[in-house]
Amino acid sequence: MDVLIHVFVALHIIGIGALLGGFLSQMKAMGAGTARFTPGMLHGALTMLITGVALVGLNQADDQAVNNLKIGIKLAVLVVILGLVYVKRDEEKIDKGLFGAVGGLTTANIFIATLWV
Repeated sequence: MDVLIHVFVALHIIGIGALLGGFLSQMKAMGAGTARFTPGMLHGALTMLITGVALVGLNQADDQAVNNLKIGIKLAVLVVILGLVYVKRDEEKIDKGLFGAVGGLTTANIFIATLWV
């Protein structure tokens, strides 16, 4: 079970990398007002959602403690990110504030995951 959990953790990290990498690659365009949500950002957020749900289930099945409050907050933040990216995915230009919010929420989710013990 440990190997399976570690595989899903790795996939979860790949998802966050795709989401954050997509944001960082568009920072220059954000300054110019031409930033857009890339397909990789949407796929990264979906990967995070699927692997996160799987990780909670696998950890509970393995009788490991799961902090439901932390997971609930991370899920809520991810749902907001996913909703914004999904709804605005076809637009040519995204408002700087909205695009920055996705980057900020993504970064906040990383800090929640790593600093909340």
